[in-house]
Amino acid sequence: QVVESGGGLVQPGGSLRLSCTASATVFRIKIMGWHRQAPGKQSEPIAVYTNSGGTNFAAAVKGRFTISRDNAKNTVYLQMNNLKPEDAANYFCIARDLRTNRDLWGQGTQVTVSS
Repeated sequence: QVVESGGGLVQPGGSLRLSCTASATVFRIKIMGWHRQAPGKQSEPIAVYTNSGGTNFAAAVKGRFTISRDNAKNTVYLQMNNLKPEDAANYFCIARDLRTNRDLWGQGTQVTVSS
C-alpha cells in the first residue's frame, strides 16, 4: 500500500510538502506520482514520473510544484509553493505493485487553501 501525509490548511501563497510512502521497497512497489481531485471534479495527474525517469507536471502547477523521491525510504514528495485556492483538493499518489502489475492508490491527504 501507499500512504499519503502532509496535507492541511494553508493560506494563499503558502507552501506544503506532501509525502507518499510505500509499504515495501522500491523493488516491489514503484511510486509513479501524484494526482488530485477537487470536489465535483475528476481526478487529474499533476506530477508524475515518466518511464524514462523524467517528470511531467500539469500546466496548472508547473513552476510551483516539484516532485522528488527518496528511494531508501521509498517515499515520493510533492513540494507545493505559492498555493492558490484552486489547488484545494484531495491529493493522492499512485503506485504499481511490480509483482502483480496492479496499480495502488492511497486514501489521499486533503489540502485546503484559504485565508
